[in-house]
Amino acid sequence: MTVAQPNISVVVPLYNEADGLELLLEQLLEAMRPMEEPFELVLVDDGSTDGTGKRLQQLARNTPELVAVLLRRNYGQTPSMAAGFDVSRGRVVVTMDGDLQNDPDDIPRIINRLREGYDLVSGWRHQRQDKTLSRKLPSQLANRLIGKVTGVQLHDYGCSLKAYRRELVEDMNLYGELHRFLPALASIEGARIDEIKVNHRARQFGHSKYGIDRTFRVLMDLFTVWFLQRFLTQPMHVFGFAGLLAITIGSLTGFHLLVVKMMGEDIGSRPLLTLSVVLVLAGVQMFCLGLLGELLMRTYHESQNRSIYRIRQVLRGGHHPVADGSAVEDV
Repeated sequence: MTVAQPNISVVVPLYNEADGLELLLEQLLEAMRPMEEPFELVLVDDGSTDGTGKRLQQLARNTPELVAVLLRRNYGQTPSMAAGFDVSRGRVVVTMDGDLQNDPDDIPRIINRLREGYDLVSGWRHQRQDKTLSRKLPSQLANRLIGKVTGVQLHDYGCSLKAYRRELVEDMNLYGELHRFLPALASIEGARIDEIKVNHRARQFGHSKYGIDRTFRVLMDLFTVWFLQRFLTQPMHVFGFAGLLAITIGSLTGFHLLVVKMMGEDIGSRPLLTLSVVLVLAGVQMFCLGLLGELLMRTYHESQNRSIYRIRQVLRGGHHPVADGSAVEDV
């Protein structure tokens, strides 16, 4: 038995989730089959060491909707999610965690909201079943910080249950650990984003894969996303401005010292002289870094034939709407 071209792809990264794998698959099938649409379940084993990959292979033999993706080693959640995106074929792509804390019964609801005209719909775990001090409180603080920095206001950036249109997934390039910032990356592509409340369940199997060390990684990734949002196509605007500012201050400081020297005072031992030289040199370096950034930006776009804009729809007089470039199709 083969599955028709799917309308919906559910992508689930897995790492050491063998104990709950069969229950996860059962609940996914119970949630998806009543929708009466062709679908596929893309389960990605991220180099598990507990037999998850082997169990996936066994389940795939008897489950036509299951697509088992086995990675060669443990790469992390972002690469495994990217692998799932690349393998998936659905016009709608849904992501969720494999630890059974996300409820598969929410998938039809989040897809229906997407089809109301959005490009991305994110889940909001409004009654989160996690420890308050170690998980909920840090998450709330992080959500506020991310929303303020990126300008994309969501209650819950950390919820993996999200639905995307296919063309949005194809526009976004995932690397590092940017899976936490998919809504912010989607906003760079001009996506229409919404959020709905979803169920959140207590963990039944295994333990959390995240520790306190992720805080530093989140902060570094947040800076990356902030920079991409504002200066992806114009790096000279940030580096050039900083360089010119440093050169200006250094030059004015140097001119002041020159006047002081002409008045007969010694300036060789003054820290201000060192500061003036450092500022001018740093300014020149920052300016050159901006020029290099501009060259890299052009290489990035031109090597991929990637435009610096996104067209949603083209309307021609007397004709039906035409999908053009990365225009959104009805799903």
